[in-house]
Amino acid sequence: MSAEQVVGAYKGLSAVERAFRSSKTVDLHVRPIYHYLAERVRAHIFLCMLAYYVEWHLRERLAPLLFDDENKAEAEALRVSVVAPAKVSPSALNKAKTKRTPDGLPVHSFRTLLQALSRLTRSRVQPRFASCEPFEKLSQSTPLQDKAFSLLDLRP
Repeated sequence: MSAEQVVGAYKGLSAVERAFRSSKTVDLHVRPIYHYLAERVRAHIFLCMLAYYVEWHLRERLAPLLFDDENKAEAEALRVSVVAPAKVSPSALNKAKTKRTPDGLPVHSFRTLLQALSRLTRSRVQPRFASCEPFEKLSQSTPLQDKAFSLLDLRP
């Protein structure tokens, strides 16, 4: 490996540390479970990694609504060398400064975006008339929720 590749690999360890911190404390709140059988330990680790993998994909898809930098290649091109501190793309700097997306929507952290998405509810309505069947009603979505679901290619 070249010197730049070694430094790049070492700096990549910070992503692993961030993933562990995220899974145990910040976002996923995976609580410690004490297993003694090897099969259960492997299953627990698999579920933790699967949860982080889902979160990673969500962050990638929802990056335009988050403070995360969705133009990582552009930011990397601004960097002089792998040893130099990481740069942020101009679009991410603009999002951080204005606290708005180019669409005019508020920029969120991952946690606050999930809270905003959780406000979309489905209610089961039971009419008082015996002849009417119960039905489900979805609450009116906000523009932020609409944008997030479109980025995820989902329809609520």
